[in-house]
Amino acid sequence: MKTMNALKFAAVASAIAFSVNAWSQTSDAGSTQSTAPSASAGSSKSAARKANRALSKKVSQALKQGGIDMNGVNVIAKNGAITLAGHAADGTQIDKAASIAKGVDGVKSVKNVLTIQEGGQ
Repeated sequence: MKTMNALKFAAVASAIAFSVNAWSQTSDAGSTQSTAPSASAGSSKSAARKANRALSKKVSQALKQGGIDMNGVNVIAKNGAITLAGHAADGTQIDKAASIAKGVDGVKSVKNVLTIQEGGQ
């Protein structure tokens, strides 16, 4: 009787161990495959955001060095395309800002939507 109970116990324990092992292997394989592409996609998105921020900062610095009053000017970068938004003191500042931004290394295009700041703003 003791031998029979021991065999039953061993069989149940083996079945549980086998099923847990098999479950963890399929679970690990599935999770590895599904997370690997998203991890690389996440890092490429992160790298693109980092590059956009760096280019935006580079253009902003060039504008400051070129004598553009950056108060009220936003520089937005996306994949080498620069958008200058906000307001400037006068029309010459607007044209000068676009010219300077076009000359920055890494800039592919410039969209200038700067407006002239009215006296009361």
